[in-house]
Amino acid sequence: MFDENDEQKKPRATDPASRAKEKADSIRMHAELAAVFEGTRKFDAEVRPGLDPKIARDIQQTMGRLEKARVPETALLPETSAADAARLLDLPAAKSLSVNDYHVHRRPGEVMIVRWLDGEWVDTFYQRLQAQFDVPLDKDREDERQASEWKKDAATLAYLKALDAVKIDLSERYLRSVIREAKVFVLSTQTADEMNIHHLCEYLMDVPSAEVVGDNSAPPDEATDQDRAWFFKLFALRGRKEGVEQMCFFTYLQKTDGEGW
Repeated sequence: MFDENDEQKKPRATDPASRAKEKADSIRMHAELAAVFEGTRKFDAEVRPGLDPKIARDIQQTMGRLEKARVPETALLPETSAADAARLLDLPAAKSLSVNDYHVHRRPGEVMIVRWLDGEWVDTFYQRLQAQFDVPLDKDREDERQASEWKKDAATLAYLKALDAVKIDLSERYLRSVIREAKVFVLSTQTADEMNIHHLCEYLMDVPSAEVVGDNSAPPDEATDQDRAWFFKLFALRGRKEGVEQMCFFTYLQKTDGEGW
């Protein structure tokens, strides 16, 4: 599941097993971002500005309530939150909103993005999520082996061995079987104090940043790191209704410099 950003503040690990876990966590978090935002690049999804402000605010406020209601130390939502979760997942049908696409609402200094998936789109998401993890991990293993294996020192060999032992089923980490079997709703989050908006839009989504955040908020041609930096929080809500899996990804972005557009 998505991790909160307090992990990023921990000192870098030095022992081989912890270093391997740290590397795997970094790849996994990027895999999750890629799987959520690659729809425009891989699956003909569209960026759709003009999401009704009332719908956007309702989603934002409901996601906030759900986050606070989670069972402590888990991503599970209690039964008392089931109605709110189900309502958010059913919004495409209730409000005639397309699945797979990125629905965008903009305000001065902030952007909200909502994407729903259901049925086969959910299957595709999990397939892509695993691929986005496995391929970079295999490449990192090979790069590390070519760069360091010749050293033959114990620490390097132990790290390579620990990296080879990493195996993560991301659908299980995303609690897919729990959702199916226990019929529960799950909400996880990922936060970044400074997300590079070019990385999100132009690399992961393959669309100009202005298409997502608007012309007035897009970084200039000669952009500084501060120009590209946005506060980022992603909510990933999952559940199942009448045998059909559903997902809702809600992203909140805010310019970190506090200046409007």
